[in-house]
Amino acid sequence: RVLPGAHQTVFRSIGCLYRFKSNLGTLTGSLTGSGGSLTHLKARRLVMGKRANGLGAVYLRGDGRWEGQLRLPGGGRKSVYARTRRDVLRKLREMSWMLVQGLPVSSRNQTLSAFLVGWLDVVRHRIRPSTYDSYDLNVRRITAQLGAVPLIHLTPLGIQDAYRRLSARGLTDYSVLQVHRTLHRALDRAFQWGLIPRNPASLALPPRPRKREMTALTCEELLILFASTRGERLHALWVLLGTAGLRLGEALGLEWVDIDLNTRRVRVRQAVQRRRGVGLVLLAPKTPRSRRSLQLTALAVEALEAHRCNEAEIGRQKSTPASRFVFTSRVGGPMDGSRARSALDEALSRAGLPRIRVHDLRHTTASVLLELGVHPKVVQDLLGHSTIATTLDTYSHVAPGLHQEAVRQLDRLFGTRSAHGSRHALTS
Repeated sequence: RVLPGAHQTVFRSIGCLYRFKSNLGTLTGSLTGSGGSLTHLKARRLVMGKRANGLGAVYLRGDGRWEGQLRLPGGGRKSVYARTRRDVLRKLREMSWMLVQGLPVSSRNQTLSAFLVGWLDVVRHRIRPSTYDSYDLNVRRITAQLGAVPLIHLTPLGIQDAYRRLSARGLTDYSVLQVHRTLHRALDRAFQWGLIPRNPASLALPPRPRKREMTALTCEELLILFASTRGERLHALWVLLGTAGLRLGEALGLEWVDIDLNTRRVRVRQAVQRRRGVGLVLLAPKTPRSRRSLQLTALAVEALEAHRCNEAEIGRQKSTPASRFVFTSRVGGPMDGSRARSALDEALSRAGLPRIRVHDLRHTTASVLLELGVHPKVVQDLLGHSTIATTLDTYSHVAPGLHQEAVRQLDRLFGTRSAHGSRHALTS
């Protein structure tokens, strides 16, 4: 029975393929078995035809797959594999284009762990040491879950399941959110480098941690802290943090050359930070706007003058040279932040005040100023926030009081005009 034309074509193709493989086997066997100089690989290449211009070697492997190689800058080679010669040539053209564009050519089998190690090495010198330590911790946490997964095979569902497992291990919602932010940032870079077609972390949903309530002292409690610590060595530090809004690292990085008590100004140009494996280091402030010059209150000037006299007296008693730092350790270097935190805990306990963090003294400054009606832009400049939105979002708890004051101002305005209008109506 005669088959339709399409079926005949299919069977003819199958027959040709079978004869091709048989001839290939016969050819390679005769060449390698007869003592010829051609190898099995060369025999396969004989039946392939001419390769595309500008691309590397393309040949049929013994397992039936096609392999293509492209020479990389520096002398290395990169191999790709596919079921057909056309697909191999397509992959080689893609890699060649990536090389021309300056994009890294990475193996499709590169794991998430290998990529993140390289990414950390790239960003290491572009971020603060504390930020790097945070990234490193988050990378270790996510690679414990997904490190062996090829980067190209990473999926939103796989990332979502990793977040679930991290939560089940006891990590807080905030910690898992930090892992998500680090992974998202790293995969954004992988997308920009052309290593993945999209960022799968963008479609994963991290947990939503409950927003931490702002803790701050009231103006009365702040005055109690100042009064109860008067005469103590760190009294000036509490006054400076509570009235100038400095970060702890910024205050501990102050040198006497940064303070002009005559003009009542302080210049913030560096901060102290502890670096893992290194110790205390001096760094640039957190953001460009954090590098700023501030006006000091009379209370802060008085406290700093007394502090300088006390430090000079201690130096004379110990016969040690004066330190260039305002707040020093016992050996004259910058003070460690952990010592300041424990000292504040003791001071608050003795004064009968609620326990707060050292950073909350900065919050106290901002909250008091906003409640007094100081414009948020002025508070932003004082705190060194990068944008005014950061100031308004951080101190949104002060907004209800500001709203009430705004309404009172409107009541006074319209109440006066309303009364004036009523009097005018009566007289007319």
